[in-house]
Amino acid sequence: MYRNGAGKKRSAVALAIDAAFGAGHCWRMMREHHLPVGRTARFFTLGDSQRAPLEVWFVLHGYGQLAARFLQHFEVLDDGRRLIVAPEALSRFYLDSPATTHTHSPVGASWMTREDRLSEIDDYIEFLDALADQVRRDVGGRLPRVVTLGFSQGVATACRWMVRGQTRTNRLVLWGGPLPHDLDLDAHAAALRTMDLVLVCGDEDALVAPAAIAEQNERLARSSIPVRTVSFAGGHRMDADVLTTIAAPPP
Repeated sequence: MYRNGAGKKRSAVALAIDAAFGAGHCWRMMREHHLPVGRTARFFTLGDSQRAPLEVWFVLHGYGQLAARFLQHFEVLDDGRRLIVAPEALSRFYLDSPATTHTHSPVGASWMTREDRLSEIDDYIEFLDALADQVRRDVGGRLPRVVTLGFSQGVATACRWMVRGQTRTNRLVLWGGPLPHDLDLDAHAAALRTMDLVLVCGDEDALVAPAAIAEQNERLARSSIPVRTVSFAGGHRMDADVLTTIAAPPP
C-alpha cells in the first residue's frame, strides 16, 4: 500500500499520462491489430436431429437474452417434425449494475456492439455458418426446409447472415426489429426474393415505431422485394399464437 505522499505522487503521474493520451500524444504510437482465435460457442435444440426432421429452424435471440430461455418460446412448435436450433451470441455479460456483486446476477448475451463491429459481424456469421454445417451433418448430410427467425437484435443478425453467409433459408422471419441500416437491399435483392420474407411486430412495441415499419416496407418495395407484415396486440415480445400461424406452410 502506498503512503499518502507516494499515493498523491502516483495519482499526479497517472493524471499526467491520461492527459497526454487525451491530448493525442500517444495516438501516433498506437496501432490496432486483430488476431483470429478459436473459441467455444453454445447452442440449444428442441427436437431430434436423428428423426429426419422436415424443417430446421434457426432462432436468433435478442439483446440481453440467452439461447436456452429464448428457445422456450418455441416449445409450441416442437411437434416431432421440426428441429429448432437456438445459437447463443458470443458476448455474454451481467445484466445488473456493475457496482453490485455478480454471485446471483442474471446473464445475457449480445451479438455485437458498435465497438469493432465489423469484426464482430464477421465472427458471428462464421459461427452461424459453422453451426448450420454441423446441423446439416447431424440430420443426414442435407438440410430440409429451413426457417430463420431473428428477434429484436437478432433481426439484424439474421439479415446479415442470410445475405453474407453461406447458409440459405426458405423463410426469413424478422420479429420486433428493424432491417440493418447498412443492408444494401438492391445488391441483395435477388437473394432476398428467394425467401418468404415475414415482418412481425406488436402494435404496442415501444422499440419499433409504426413509422419505422412503414419505412422498412417502403425500402423493400423500392427494391421489389415481396414481404408479408404481421401485427399482433402486444409489445416487444414473442407471441405463441402468431408464431404458430407463421409456422404454417407458405400460402
